[in-house]
Amino acid sequence: MAIQSHRDLIVYQKAMDLAHEIFLLSKGFPREELYSMTAQFRDCTRSVAANISEAWRKRRYKAAFIAKLSDVETEAAEAQAWMEMALRCGYCTVDQFEQIFQRYERLIGSIVGMIDNAKKWCRVSKVVKETVEPYDLPPSA
Repeated sequence: MAIQSHRDLIVYQKAMDLAHEIFLLSKGFPREELYSMTAQFRDCTRSVAANISEAWRKRRYKAAFIAKLSDVETEAAEAQAWMEMALRCGYCTVDQFEQIFQRYERLIGSIVGMIDNAKKWCRVSKVVKETVEPYDLPPSA
C-alpha cells in the first residue's frame, strides 16, 4: 500500500498509540503533578506524533525532513526520561515502565532508520516557473 499521508506511517500510528497510553497512565498521577510532570510528559509524547506529521510535510527538503525527525528522536528520548521519573516516583509499575520504555526505543530506532535513509523518503522538488504579472510586482520606489 502506498503511503498517502503521515497517518499511513507505522511510526506515526505507534507514536499516537503511545501518546494516548501516556495520557491514560498520567491521569492517575497525583494532582500536585498536574502542571509539572504530567503536563511535560503529555506534551513531549504528543510532540513525537506531531513532529512526525510535520516531517512528512517537509520531505520535499531533505535537510528539513532530517531536522524535524531529529526533533522526534529527542522528544521520544524525553518521554523515556519522564517515564523513568514516573517509575521512581511510584506512579507506574516496573512492567509499565519497561513496556513503554522499550516501545519508545523501537520507535527511536525506526526514526533513526528514516534519518539514515532520508533520500528514500524525500520526494524530488519540482521547480515550476510561473509568469509574474505586473500587478504581482512590488511598487517602484
